[in-house]
Amino acid sequence: MESEFGGAAVRGLHRYVRLVIDDLRLSGNAYYLQLDPTAGAYIALDRTLPGHPGCDVALVWNEREGWALALETDSREDLIVVDRLGTEILPSPRVVAKFTRDAYASEPMGDTGDSPVPICHDLAERLAAYAPAALPA
Repeated sequence: MESEFGGAAVRGLHRYVRLVIDDLRLSGNAYYLQLDPTAGAYIALDRTLPGHPGCDVALVWNEREGWALALETDSREDLIVVDRLGTEILPSPRVVAKFTRDAYASEPMGDTGDSPVPICHDLAERLAAYAPAALPA
């Protein structure tokens, strides 16, 4: 993503994910970002979801499908998506946090991504808007 979108978009992605983490009031640094081949984020959550005892839960994002809640059943298996946050690729951090809190309040709805997500042609600009302001010279 850095070579494709530039440094401001990369810094914006870092800040955007940190804002989601802050809105969820999570502590620690249990997250990572992926920039190649496509941009993505992974945030480890510290509670199990209703109906899925014993499964670790992650909030994941990628530039093609947006945000989703996923279960980790075994470190050798792919994540199992149990709920998606609609068709907006880059919703506000507050919307992402509400989606996550709502999933913990009840059984996830089970939208696993059958609805197509439109391509976000201005993703780089939208991410760059989250980048911290440059320090004055």
